[in-house]
Amino acid sequence: MEHPLATFYRGKTVLVTGHTGFKGGWLAAWLKLLGARVIGYALEPDTEPNLFRVAAIADGMVSLRGDIRDLDAVTTAFRRYPPDIVIHNAAQALVRRSYRAPVETYETNVMGTVHVLEAARQTPSVRAIVVVTSDKCYQNRDESTGYQESDPLGGYDPYSSSKACAELVTAAYRQSFAAERQGLGIASARAGNVIGGGDWAEDRLVPDLVRGIASGSPVTIRRPDAVRPWQHVLEPLRGYLQLAHCLWQHGPAYAGPWNFGPRDEDAITVADLARRLIARWGEGQLTIQPNPEAPHESSSLRLDTTKARSRLGWHPVLDLDQALAWSAEWYRAYYRNPASAGTGLDAQIERAMQTVPV
Repeated sequence: MEHPLATFYRGKTVLVTGHTGFKGGWLAAWLKLLGARVIGYALEPDTEPNLFRVAAIADGMVSLRGDIRDLDAVTTAFRRYPPDIVIHNAAQALVRRSYRAPVETYETNVMGTVHVLEAARQTPSVRAIVVVTSDKCYQNRDESTGYQESDPLGGYDPYSSSKACAELVTAAYRQSFAAERQGLGIASARAGNVIGGGDWAEDRLVPDLVRGIASGSPVTIRRPDAVRPWQHVLEPLRGYLQLAHCLWQHGPAYAGPWNFGPRDEDAITVADLARRLIARWGEGQLTIQPNPEAPHESSSLRLDTTKARSRLGWHPVLDLDQALAWSAEWYRAYYRNPASAGTGLDAQIERAMQTVPV
């Protein structure tokens, strides 16, 4: 029997911003497998290697280069390739980089979101918009309980603050303009820390570990006791796809913010995750060296996913050990044979769809 997501997405035009990045690359690959007509809009990849090139994400889709800070360019892309569904994933996504480049972070994450929503508002074909923000958009209390969608927004650092601002922008567009077009649904998605093959971003735990293992160098852990909600990248992406589907079918009934996070027991410390990945891989070295001079980052972050479980029927399927196993599997295959990157990506997506009926 055909997977319900394939039934829905086949033939739909889906515009994905940020398709040259890690999450965006996985999302574009998944949508292509579902039979969607995928339009990507993004900057050039900013790491080497990068998932976009090694997995040939551009094959079988329309891949546009552009900056979401450029309203005219964004509007032109929407006018040239009018989408049915928009998943806005492009962002400056790194906390530590936001300290070094706060203006770029706010321009990208706040005004970039304004530009995408404005272009979508002026495109009659659009019926569903999912704006991807972050679990860090909440006013952080460093408590062990999970944040709910109704909790106050905030953000200590420029990245977290910019994502809270993006949430406010999304809410304002939803409240001000969604009613102009009957059936239009606008939602935001707040996901936890994602892991998976093909991430080579700077200052991110799993990519740092992978680089260390590949080079034979020890990896220094700066915040070993910080707790994060770890999940495989396919888990929140499945949430985005289900959410867009519900927005298309039911419009405003599924508008608003949604959390997509792992099981409670999979929110563990940075040091624990690093040790478990090394054990799963079978090699690697860690140096635990807390840095009191490092920029502030929250010590504990968890998400309450009750709303997504009860209303979308979404729930995390891969536990953390499986997420680590799938991640290590992809990277090991890549470093043995870089040509396996694309087939490895598709194989894991297919496996996820077989594992998770929707």
